[in-house]
Amino acid sequence: MALNMKRVPVREQDPQIRAKNFEEVCLGYNSEEAVEESKRCLSCKNPKCVDGCPVAVDIPAFIKCIKEERFEDAAKEIAKYSALPAICGRVCPQETQCEGKCVMGIKGEPVSIGKLERFVADWSYANNIDLSKKEAPNGKRVAVIGAGPAGLTCAGDLAKKGYGVKIFEALHKTGGVLAYGIPEFRLPKDRVVDKEIESIKKLGVEIETDVIVGKTVTVDSLIEDEGFDAVFIGSGAGLPKFMGIPGELANGVVSANEYLTRVNLMKAYRDDYDTPVKTAKKVCVVGGGNVAMDAARTALRLGAETHIVYRRSEAELPARAEEVHHAKEEGIVFELLRNPKEILVDENGTVKGMRVIKMELGEPDSSGRRRPVEVPGSEYDIECDMVIMSLGTSPNPLISSTTEGLETNRWKCIIADEETGKTTKDRVYAGGDAVTGAATVILAMGAGKKAAAAIDRELSGK
Repeated sequence: MALNMKRVPVREQDPQIRAKNFEEVCLGYNSEEAVEESKRCLSCKNPKCVDGCPVAVDIPAFIKCIKEERFEDAAKEIAKYSALPAICGRVCPQETQCEGKCVMGIKGEPVSIGKLERFVADWSYANNIDLSKKEAPNGKRVAVIGAGPAGLTCAGDLAKKGYGVKIFEALHKTGGVLAYGIPEFRLPKDRVVDKEIESIKKLGVEIETDVIVGKTVTVDSLIEDEGFDAVFIGSGAGLPKFMGIPGELANGVVSANEYLTRVNLMKAYRDDYDTPVKTAKKVCVVGGGNVAMDAARTALRLGAETHIVYRRSEAELPARAEEVHHAKEEGIVFELLRNPKEILVDENGTVKGMRVIKMELGEPDSSGRRRPVEVPGSEYDIECDMVIMSLGTSPNPLISSTTEGLETNRWKCIIADEETGKTTKDRVYAGGDAVTGAATVILAMGAGKKAAAAIDRELSGK
């Protein structure tokens, strides 16, 4: 039988319908579709897909289990490597990682690894599969700062090895960017995020919320006063960046971080929640990454005509191709090769528009992307009543500034070894956005996993 070079299509909500609701866009595979897609895997002896996975999941092994309809075994196989499979299957940039290295992609379409991982995770939750197997307690205790993807992964891996783990989370809700940053229509909170976190708790991990490390407690006090044998910092990067242009302090200019937090964590998208969030008629989102797409698609669902303003061309958009595709399908307007010069403000100090200038691409910069340069005399105005700045984030310096001997770089990111997460302070490790600046969920998970292995080596004497 000839091998199918095209992947099994995944079911999605109709664009015209989903643009008006916050229900999940992608509906995923059912069991028949998952088995059919799994048959496309060649079970390579030297699987490049595994090399492309930041947490090194044995992808051919779990896909083989799907192919043989052993879904529980597939779930157990993934659980050896990943603590958050239902999340990874939804938000990982598989096209540039595992799927990007799939040999099927050379002459056809790569195997839909992400959708298969999602299917297995969802199936295991629907069938109450217990994946909480762990080693006997070893008497060692580790504190984890931050209940986002890096912290949850580190905590889960250490708990499996018998460590007593306690997570300290600044917000009232666990999940970090999974809870406040990624919209409900991409990552359902009750059905996915909360269940993944419950799986971490089943391993014995304790989570304390509303604890601001640097104020409520410090890294030093966790070690010296509370007796933790090691500390992992996975506090993320929640400090938004702005452009510094005129009008940026006007009423109606917000960071994507604040906007998404109000909508996701504070549930502004629900009629039964009284959440302070501006309802705009026309929104301009400045930026081209995944967060910009999330903010734009959220504003659209709240009733606004939405434009994305990005200073490079579509080829340089850093957002996932799937997110750009979905945004276009839903009717979001892309103002490419445009850069804001000024936020226009009315007599009441409220946003009334944005002055932009046309750009053209010059020589490549240090990132390898062609540098955008202004086209003289090409300014024009875009009418809008809200501007969302999505220009990236940096770590809050509170933890580093209150920890003796913890060094940071010029961007206020904690300096940590790339392979182990070890910082300049003894028994303190760090990973995720707190070290790299804003990046992806799976890279944060990979950092948490590496740090957990390094902490285990240090504390066990291996």
